[in-house]
Parts: sequence; structure tokens; C-alpha cells
Amino acid sequence: MIADIKSTAEQKMKKSLEALKTDLAKVRTGRAHPGILDHVMVDYYGTPTAIPGVANVTLIDARTIGVTPWEKKMASVIEKAIRDADLGLNPSTTGEIVRVPMPSLTEERRRDLTKIVKGEGENAKVAVRNVRRDANTQLKDLLKKKSIAEDDERRAQEDIQKLTDRHIAEIDKALQAKEAELMAV
Repeated sequence: MIADIKSTAEQKMKKSLEALKTDLAKVRTGRAHPGILDHVMVDYYGTPTAIPGVANVTLIDARTIGVTPWEKKMASVIEKAIRDADLGLNPSTTGEIVRVPMPSLTEERRRDLTKIVKGEGENAKVAVRNVRRDANTQLKDLLKKKSIAEDDERRAQEDIQKLTDRHIAEIDKALQAKEAELMAV
């Protein structure tokens, strides 16, 4: 029972960390990153579809993303979807390829993005702490039902606290890396 609670808590904490890393990848720096278009939806025969589902997304160079649609007529639809996605990008179509240049960031915009990143980090930390709280509540319930001994419950809570500390340290490390990336000119 205790092992199940610990493993469930660890899995949920890992998911929180992965979600943070995914969210951080979406925060735009000066460099091009094909993942920024992963959640931009286009109308593909009446079905909303993510751009990677209708085109190849590649890096043309360090500051330009190239989107090559599998069907020629999708180029204008993809260009419009990127423009409407409110990512601050201005795509242009040349032949069959949609080129998405990444504009350079101003100092003020970098600071704003750093604040956004810190907010995402806090949300991830809150999620990890909520997992810890839920696990500790489950342990206390087991203790009330006399399913486990007090010593086992205390040891399990210490293990869960160590898990929490480890995941929060990883969150801090990911945040520091992203902030350094954002502030690099």
C-alpha cells in the first residue's frame, strides 16, 4: 500500500515536471524552435489539426522555421493559422514552403518572458506540493484505519518529502536554464 502511494506520487510529480518542460519549450526565445508550432491548429477538411499533422516542420537556419505542407493548397491555410495564433510571428509563403522568421527580442520583452517562465515554474511547484499533500493524506488515512504503523507512516512521509524536494530542485534547474536562455543576447 505504501509503495503504491509513493510510486503514484512520483509518477504525478514527473508528469508535472514534464508539463513544465513542455510549457517552457513554447516560450519563444530569439532562436527558432519547431515545437513552438506544435499547438497551432489548422482547418484540415473541417477537422482542427495541429500543424505537425499536416506538414513537415523543420529548421531552415537558427532563426527560421520552415513548414512544408503535404498538400500544396494547405500552405496559405497554415500561414494564416500561424499569423492568427498570436505568437508574434509573421510567416511568409515562398512556393510550397511557409517560412517563419523568429523576430529578435527586446530587453523589455525578455523580462516579460522571464516573469511568465517564473509563473509557470511556480505552477509546477504548486502541482508537486499538491501531490505531496494528497499522498500524505492517503498515508494518514491508512494510519487511522490501523493498516500501517506510525513508524511506517513517518518513514513514508519522509520519503515523499525527499521526492518533493528532488522534483522542486529539478523545476528550479529547468527554470534557471530557461531564464539564462531568454536573457542571452
